[in-house]
Amino acid sequence: MPGDGICRSPRLNPTHLAFSPCLPTGLRYSFTLPADLQTPAVARNITRAVLDIHSLPLMTDAAVQAVSELTTCACRFTPGKDIYLSLRYRQDALCITLFDDHPQHTNTHLKSACETHRCIALDLLDRVIGACTGDWGIGASSAFTGGTKMWAVLPREGAERYAA
Repeated sequence: MPGDGICRSPRLNPTHLAFSPCLPTGLRYSFTLPADLQTPAVARNITRAVLDIHSLPLMTDAAVQAVSELTTCACRFTPGKDIYLSLRYRQDALCITLFDDHPQHTNTHLKSACETHRCIALDLLDRVIGACTGDWGIGASSAFTGGTKMWAVLPREGAERYAA
């Protein structure tokens, strides 16, 4: 009974309200995922679901490819640890950020080799982002958390054109 302090299932007294999809501007999600073999598939499915819920289905092809490439790269560099995926929608663009625990090298030769290896691994990402007239990069995470930050910005118009 209402007011008795017990929370009951909504199925016991269903509402007849129509479903209204979320707006793109409310797209702000963060996920901690294991750096395992199945994680890129999980990240792709998360991305599809989030874009569908926020009425951005035409961005799906480019976004899923970008998330897959970034997630795969992070899992290669930090196997067995956690990675952090962030999806945000700002200024008509999907912002994808991925953090991993791979430390920034202090030796300049190692740092350069590591960045080159990541850039080569992200060649397909570069092509997708270029086709969408977006931007991407790799850098140090904050001094507080350490590790590496990778990011990509997919403008809505470019991502929708990519799908066409």
